[in-house]
Amino acid sequence: MKPYLDLAPVARMAGTVRLPGSKSISNRTLLLCALARGNTEVAGLLDADDVTVMLTALRTLGITIEPRPGTRDFYVHGSGGALPVKRAELFLGNAGTAFRPLTAVLALCGGTYVLSGVARMHERPIGALVDALRVLGADIRYTDQEGFPPLAIGPGHLHLDAEVAINGAISSQFVSALLMALPLRGGGLTLDIVGELVSRPYVEMTLSLMARFGVEGAWNGSGRLRVPTSDGYRSPGRVVVEGDASSASYFLAAGAIGGGPVRVQGVGRDSIQGDISFADTLAGMGAAVTLGADWIEVQGRPPLRAIDADFTHIPDAAMTAAMVALFANGTSTLRGIASWRVKETDRIAAMSAELTKLGARVAAGPDWLTITPPTAFSAATIDTYDDHRMAMCFALATLAGVPVRINDPECVRKTFPDYFTVFRSLVR
Repeated sequence: MKPYLDLAPVARMAGTVRLPGSKSISNRTLLLCALARGNTEVAGLLDADDVTVMLTALRTLGITIEPRPGTRDFYVHGSGGALPVKRAELFLGNAGTAFRPLTAVLALCGGTYVLSGVARMHERPIGALVDALRVLGADIRYTDQEGFPPLAIGPGHLHLDAEVAINGAISSQFVSALLMALPLRGGGLTLDIVGELVSRPYVEMTLSLMARFGVEGAWNGSGRLRVPTSDGYRSPGRVVVEGDASSASYFLAAGAIGGGPVRVQGVGRDSIQGDISFADTLAGMGAAVTLGADWIEVQGRPPLRAIDADFTHIPDAAMTAAMVALFANGTSTLRGIASWRVKETDRIAAMSAELTKLGARVAAGPDWLTITPPTAFSAATIDTYDDHRMAMCFALATLAGVPVRINDPECVRKTFPDYFTVFRSLVR
């Protein structure tokens, strides 16, 4: 495979895309299936590296998962909260949606485990989650740098506290991980969120999925979550994974920039994913947006307007908004993106560097980015930093009428292996 992909200039994009399954829903659902009493059919699971990591980890932990031939449907045999394998070493790549929740679940399961990943995962902080688990008596040790993976987990001396606190300002995955794990200890706890919770819609997604498995967590005030006393998760029988709203953002942006109309199928106004609100961002920039129950359609109405917006709750889609800002009629400001610093790469630094290659004027701060469109776009070779979202969003630069080379295009395997094929299918 080539280490790069050359994309030709594009004049217009239009058509319909059937979205792959949501990565976040796929991995949360698999874990809940594994912990539940009873067996669950999971339909429409995402076929990508991060989900493969979770499937491999659960099988290593003794969970039986049967694929349905010729489909992305799987039959998961639940463990009733007692994972069969009590000693294992798990390599979890750079999959935060696997590493964080498995850390919490395994810390409360009474076994001995070692969790590691790629070099970048070992640079992504996990101290806030570990500190909260230690309050509950979990035995977790850092095997290298304090506050970061790899982790060694022991049986611990677990106890139920009425309250446990966690910093919500770094990653919502820490909060989701604790929420999913606490029912293993019977629940009946209050989780206090310290600081402003980033990506709150992902926590709402977690609560929605937990409810499908019989545990109804709920907000108790603006910064407190209550996990009720329960006897654990029970299978709902069947779960259908909806399309990935984060992946939808690239195609919706293509409709806004490239004329359209572009319709995505598999996610719409009934979605449990917060990133569907990216459609509101496009509407605010002047695009025509229409939503159905499970589809969204966008058509461009130039000129697009610059924005000054807070993306605390949808930081992944904010990367796509940065690309749309290249085609707006003034300087755009993206705020609330501090969590970009601890993603697959430092996305504030990476976006600044690569947008500048295209001719944009960019300024950056701890949690903000300003983008002034180029007077004339430059052809560019885009470095992707082993970050799937860098590769996917910079494909949109071809709509400026310049060729773009994407280095390491295979990094999209993390969430969307066929992305460039699907992207090209919309070129008109």
